[in-house]
Amino acid sequence: MSAKILDLYWFSGTGNTLLAAQAMAQVFQEEGWEVHLQPMTACDPARIAPRGWVGLAFPVACQTTYPLVWQFCQELAPGQGAPIFMVDTMAGYSGAIVGPLREVVRGRGYTPIGAREIIMPINYYRRRIAEEREQRQRERGQERARAYARDLLAGRARWGHVPVLPDLLRALVGSRWMWRWVAWTDSVLRLDRERCTRCGLCARLCPIGNLTLDPWPRYQGRCQQCMRCLSYCPEQALALWGLSLEPYRAVPARALQPREELPE
Repeated sequence: MSAKILDLYWFSGTGNTLLAAQAMAQVFQEEGWEVHLQPMTACDPARIAPRGWVGLAFPVACQTTYPLVWQFCQELAPGQGAPIFMVDTMAGYSGAIVGPLREVVRGRGYTPIGAREIIMPINYYRRRIAEEREQRQRERGQERARAYARDLLAGRARWGHVPVLPDLLRALVGSRWMWRWVAWTDSVLRLDRERCTRCGLCARLCPIGNLTLDPWPRYQGRCQQCMRCLSYCPEQALALWGLSLEPYRAVPARALQPREELPE
């Protein structure tokens, strides 16, 4: 197993996490590492054979992370002792991810070497835009990601676990009924057919296939609120009933689905 290979698996709703992952990858590459940035949604975790270090990058959601991320981590192939680290991005705080995820990856046979949480701009139902402040936040977040990468390489990073409380919180916010309630968002999303051009971008960007064109965009009741459809609709044809929201896009749409031809 080469110590100079990093497979960094990421999921990003509207780009904050991807920016952090790219910043970390740059530091590893500068130190002579072979780095592979892999979207979680394009990989079968059960078929991943660790070749060196493994990284997990994802956003915080509901004080934990999305079910699709948990499923990816829980289905990882046996780690055979491979070093693994995590980084998440958030607008406020978490509480039910760092410790519980450490136990998951240890149970899969990996050696946890570091965890870091990084503040980034909020992408969740924004009512106003503060472009300059958000740009500064992104820049600070990317610098913290680079500093974290340097800590990992120097052996200064840690992945701790405060017992009991995070596990209890994880049992609550990670429960099926909690995410069924989140999926209820489907029923309050509104499509403006006068704006919609049926381009299909929302369906292609949805990481769990919750959107289909029939012939208009239609939700299937499994929404995890990653905010891609609302944020990247080029006509802003999707909205919540009664709310005027501002979209958030930290990266171009095609960066989130690098294997597909998507617009800027």
